[in-house]
Amino acid sequence: MSADTKAGTFTPRPGAAPLSRMIRAQAALETRMLLRNGEQLLLTVVIPTLLLVLFSSVDIVDTGEGEAVDFLAPGVLALAVLSTAFTGQAIATGFERRYGVLKRLGASPLPRWGLMAAKTCAVLVTEVLQIVLLTAIAFALGWSPHGNPFAVLLLLVLGTAAFSGLGLLMAGTLKAEVTLAAANLVFLLLLVGGGVIVPLEKFPDAARAVLELLPVSALSGGLRDVLRDGAAMPWADLGILAGWSALGLGAAARFFRWE
Repeated sequence: MSADTKAGTFTPRPGAAPLSRMIRAQAALETRMLLRNGEQLLLTVVIPTLLLVLFSSVDIVDTGEGEAVDFLAPGVLALAVLSTAFTGQAIATGFERRYGVLKRLGASPLPRWGLMAAKTCAVLVTEVLQIVLLTAIAFALGWSPHGNPFAVLLLLVLGTAAFSGLGLLMAGTLKAEVTLAAANLVFLLLLVGGGVIVPLEKFPDAARAVLELLPVSALSGGLRDVLRDGAAMPWADLGILAGWSALGLGAAARFFRWE
């Protein structure tokens, strides 16, 4: 460069953008891709909405005393977190890994933990939209929630962390086609046996003791204790979710393969 070249000749200056800007841009891209995917919208919005409206309006499952929507709304909120943080994220990340998207992004200035942060932000944005929509529908169906909002927020955050870790673990260790089948199968099994639609009291005692330890059971049960029964802080359910969060995120960090 000659001595008379002034600063600012090369504009914009070559180099990476600030990390916070890269994460925001990637998070916005991840969110747009998630919301444009018809299969993901079916999984994250349409199915929980239909289940809430159908089972609240038609007496199909005995949900115990009180209005059916008071039992179903917390369970459907837990299902929304499961569908986005686990099933949707596992499938999308699994195919990104298969097609080499993650490998290419790993070579960009955005660090890999920044990519995970961006994906987490996209999941959280989607969950907020889900919760707003499902809450509005539940109110229209006559839902009257109670309890501590901070406890609800803590349950949702820990549930998101638990399902995200498990989803990333599956996406980072299995083939994309296997992840697609396994994630959808787990979603269906947890829908039936996770206390979302069918009360756990309907299962035999031995099966119930095992099902209560599942993260979706802890999330749906904890939300129900707070929003229906007015419990202050469901420590047992929070403990189960914290354990699954540590297990899932720790295993994903240890075993996730980027290509």
